[in-house]
Amino acid sequence: MIDYLRSKIPIRFLSQYFSVSPSSYYHWRKGVQSPRMKSKSLICEQIKKIFNDSKETYGSPRIYQELLSKGIPISENTVAKYMKELGLDARLKKKFKIQTTDSDHSYPIAPRLFKVEEENPLPSRPNEILAGDITYLRYGNKFLYLAVVLDLYNREVIGWSMGETLETSLVLKALGSAMLKMGPDVEVIFHSDRGSQYASEAYRNFLKNKEIRPSMSRKGNCYDNSYVESWFSSLKKEWIYRHQFSTKEELRGLVFEYIETWYNPKRKHSSLGYLSPREYKAKQIIA
Repeated sequence: MIDYLRSKIPIRFLSQYFSVSPSSYYHWRKGVQSPRMKSKSLICEQIKKIFNDSKETYGSPRIYQELLSKGIPISENTVAKYMKELGLDARLKKKFKIQTTDSDHSYPIAPRLFKVEEENPLPSRPNEILAGDITYLRYGNKFLYLAVVLDLYNREVIGWSMGETLETSLVLKALGSAMLKMGPDVEVIFHSDRGSQYASEAYRNFLKNKEIRPSMSRKGNCYDNSYVESWFSSLKKEWIYRHQFSTKEELRGLVFEYIETWYNPKRKHSSLGYLSPREYKAKQIIA
């Protein structure tokens, strides 16, 4: 049937209604791909591979950058067009949210030393300004809580811990693991929200012993800790919501996989020139 149509459909019909060039028409008549279609086919295969390798989390900007790094000349708009044709969509709807911050307490509140505004640029060296927060992760009808510590220099997760309660020990374990990766004489600012875990006596004593300067967001202002909030959003939409799991062990394994084998070493970050956190840090050290 296809061979019959090839022999019967005139080129003027295809040119008028489908903008088909004569060369493409004659390639089609012969049953072979034109060079242009062959090139598109190869690029689409690369797009599908990159998309699948990213666990279906990369949209057109990151796939575009990956193609450029492979020496494939293409525009971002063309990548987006091909992805639409292939039915590849990295977007994921948001899930429900519960409260993990208890700022209604009588503990002392630290000043806001780190400010997101433009007049306060991000650090120019590692281990200068860290930020942390807590989020929940559901498995079945239960929850695990995740505390992380980000180095705002390269957005790397340098400390994290998981637990079944929102006790202060959760954030202390995350911060303690981060401090093991830093030199003993580093002057650090650690920024957080006003949650009771980050204002408790045990937490304040830990910071004092490590000579870490605490910084806290304004009350009810999640924008002040937007870098960590954004990271939590990426973790959930790119990884957690896309996998099936039923036990806390499986959930812990997913978090480990995302942080240690994907996000830190491989995931391209738009604000880092489409390098991963560790690639960015290594490149700056070499420079």
